[in-house]
Amino acid sequence: MNTPYPFTALVGQDDLRLALLLNAVSPAVGGVLVRGEKGTAKSTAVRALSALLPDVSVVSGCRFSCDPAAPDANCPDGPHTAGAGDERAARMVELPVGASEDRLVGALDIERALAEGVKAFEPGLLADAHRGILYVDEVNLLHDHLVDLLLDAAAMGASYVEREGVSVRHAARFLLVGTMNPEEGELRPQLLDRFGLTVEVAASREPDQRVEVVRRRLAYDDGPEEFAARWAEDEAELRERIVAARALLPSVRLGDAALRQIAATCAAFEVDGMRADLVMARTATALAAWAGRDDVTAEDVRQAALLALPHRRRRNPFDAPGLDEDKLDETLEEFGGSEDDDPEPDPEPDPEPDPDGGPDGGPGGGQPPQGGDGPEVPPQGGEAEPEPVTEEAPQEEPAQQPVAGGGREQAPVAATEPFRAKLLTVPGTGAGAAGRRSRARTEHGRTTGSTRPRGTLTKLHLAATVQAAAPHQRARGRSGPGLVVRRDDLRQATREGREGNLVLFLVDASGSMAARQRMSAVKGAVLSLLLDAYQRRDKVGLVTFRGRDAEVALPPTSSVDTAAARLEQLPTGGRTPLAAGLLRAHEVLRVERLRDPVRRPLLVVVTDGRATGGAEPVAQAARAAGLFAAADIASVTVDCESGPVRLGLAGQLARDLGGTAVTLDELRADSIAGLVRDVQGAQGAQATTTRKAA
Repeated sequence: MNTPYPFTALVGQDDLRLALLLNAVSPAVGGVLVRGEKGTAKSTAVRALSALLPDVSVVSGCRFSCDPAAPDANCPDGPHTAGAGDERAARMVELPVGASEDRLVGALDIERALAEGVKAFEPGLLADAHRGILYVDEVNLLHDHLVDLLLDAAAMGASYVEREGVSVRHAARFLLVGTMNPEEGELRPQLLDRFGLTVEVAASREPDQRVEVVRRRLAYDDGPEEFAARWAEDEAELRERIVAARALLPSVRLGDAALRQIAATCAAFEVDGMRADLVMARTATALAAWAGRDDVTAEDVRQAALLALPHRRRRNPFDAPGLDEDKLDETLEEFGGSEDDDPEPDPEPDPEPDPDGGPDGGPGGGQPPQGGDGPEVPPQGGEAEPEPVTEEAPQEEPAQQPVAGGGREQAPVAATEPFRAKLLTVPGTGAGAAGRRSRARTEHGRTTGSTRPRGTLTKLHLAATVQAAAPHQRARGRSGPGLVVRRDDLRQATREGREGNLVLFLVDASGSMAARQRMSAVKGAVLSLLLDAYQRRDKVGLVTFRGRDAEVALPPTSSVDTAAARLEQLPTGGRTPLAAGLLRAHEVLRVERLRDPVRRPLLVVVTDGRATGGAEPVAQAARAAGLFAAADIASVTVDCESGPVRLGLAGQLARDLGGTAVTLDELRADSIAGLVRDVQGAQGAQATTTRKAA
């Protein structure tokens, strides 16, 4: 067995170590989500914690790690009688990103259940992690339905497996730790809320601390056993402190004053639901026990808020995580004090207000300044009266820089508010990653048919199985009621759900798009589509073109907030190398298809359709667009042309791409223009059907 890196040998990362230790003291805190850049000892710290946990006593031969002092009444290996058991170390079970549902929750042998009437259950990782640690590295890359199962089990302390009327339940209480790199995508807010605590980690920028990290890691790599022996005494002391804190935890008192501060803090930061209040209460109690105190203090509440609230304030992927500590301190101070304090006496009543304004006749409670150098008091409307202007000052133009290829580069403009975007889909039926955009054959969804199983049967199509077995009952000697089912009769259910796609944005940032109002609307539209991509579990990429060439502003990623940040800083100006942009986007999709062949792409071109870069720009753009049509790549062109005279170039580009075109107005889900077009299309289809019938 490999020697883990000692927990006490970690350098820095105080919040990470504290959050892990609090969960070791009180698993009811609900686990911890560790967010941070790569190479910041996230995995090392979690693995080091497992060596600190006290040994557990388990029932001999039980695959579900039942406690012999209080065995689980519903254990599939039970019933067990209370008594002595075996001592073993607490386990750390790692859930791989590519794990299946059966690997996580366990598998029922449907074939034996149908043919022999035997409830055969093979435990999964949730059973292995019972009374230990379940570690999920890159939890943001795990399929959503697996994260749901994982967090439901962590919240209920039990795992339920239901398959075709066969049900198994077993205890699953574990310390849940997830790590993730935000650059690779965010978790949904609903899933973030299920983690008790969150910690942001980053590599130290202090040279001395970085030197110490490297020195210790090299010493560990040269001799893990010798390095661990040097820290054995510190590890033993920390382990004893965890045991002592666990013993003290039930006697820690959470007073009404602390509870009031917790409730006021959650209300002040407008967190949804009551889970934050409960997590803060449990965390503050664990902090007091960890410090060896039997009373929760205001400092415990403050530290609990810093660990339990930042990820619960994130409503969408464009919100920055974090907590305003000044606001936190103000709230704690306002609602601080002991619950035994007497209520404050009523303040002295204010003097009767003067009908002319303040008590002394002034509008704010004093005499208004009469000239001099004193500050000028605004009128009662709240704004100072504007000074008379004799000559209109010219508006200052945004800074511009020359752009290679002609034109001027304009400073980035802010995007308009995002809106609910119309659903854009890839035609046909795919088989990509689970998501919410296009139709796909998935493991979860509505049943659309059946097929013979390839390998282990997971989703039984009962009606198809009965139909396959029924004609052979007489040949199998069955004359009475009942049904003889053999392996050849079993049918696997085929299901249809939704998949996530790769949405590649190709944004025209040339001079023809550079009008401030137009570019602001374009950025708002792309921002809306990015938000839609986040909600539908897509990967996104961003290619821009202007001047003489195109560039990949963001390679395909699951981090839509990174794409939003790149979009916000997008400069504009110069010529319109439309062909170069299309060719660069085609190359990005070609490379990405090699990496992930099952994820279908959707190209979203945001442009007015003009092409002015290079020789024969229009012909070159048409030829480049033909590559997408030939490869059958789904595309949508967002027509940004405005004004009374329109050339319709974006519509022609959409036809060359083999896709469809929509205007900025039609991109909205509740667009009147889109509704009218849909109604007209439906009426046209009905009229065609009527003519054919006649």
